[in-house]
Amino acid sequence: MRISIITPVYNEPRIRDTLESIRSQNSVSNLETIVVDGNSTDETTAILQENSDWIDILISEPDEGIYDAMNKGINHATGDVIGILNADDRYNGPNVLHSVLETFQSSEVELCYGDLVYVDDDDTVVRYWESGEYHPRRFHFGWMPPHPTVFVRRDVYEQYGTFDCDFGIAADYEFLLRILLKEGVSAVYLDDTLVRMATGGVSNTSANNIFQANSEVYKAWKKHGLRGGLHVPIVKPLRKIFQYGLLA
Repeated sequence: MRISIITPVYNEPRIRDTLESIRSQNSVSNLETIVVDGNSTDETTAILQENSDWIDILISEPDEGIYDAMNKGINHATGDVIGILNADDRYNGPNVLHSVLETFQSSEVELCYGDLVYVDDDDTVVRYWESGEYHPRRFHFGWMPPHPTVFVRRDVYEQYGTFDCDFGIAADYEFLLRILLKEGVSAVYLDDTLVRMATGGVSNTSANNIFQANSEVYKAWKKHGLRGGLHVPIVKPLRKIFQYGLLA
């Protein structure tokens, strides 16, 4: 079984560590690495060239944002399973992709996901995102799986589409809502921390972005004609408070 890992990047030198975390994965004989660079203007370009001998597909051209870059990667992917790892994130150890592939090889599941930790510049864990088992009703209480830990069979993208770039900040939420709640794609939870994610993120960098992200959450529910989405933008941010509490 072939797995494709897509990394979108723009002016992010920390991609060096991201690429190393992909390269260091154990017991994965058929791995396709795809990097989509939005024409970086800093040292990122040199880092990509240093690693070009084992990056299978490198796309360097202007894009319309991170979700457009992700879609480009998906459209080029040849793997049976696709994962997306951002350019400032890393896998939490060398056996993550092996565990993911074992999950897909042993069942007909269409999507799997796990837990995620946020780390600061010193690699200290500051927040723990424990996903838990999936049930459709959990979306009504602001739940979603952390997108960097999500792995999807390629035919799910082919059947239900890729990221909707009309959602500038919350296209990952809209995609997961679409395929899990609306389309009923089968999902399994891996009870393990799969990704170490750098603190920050587009949806959390300012009050305006937080407002836009939550507005887009409601917009996603409306787009798909799903009932019960009016209160989700209120309860969704509250879930983050408890993620900090998990560190105690």
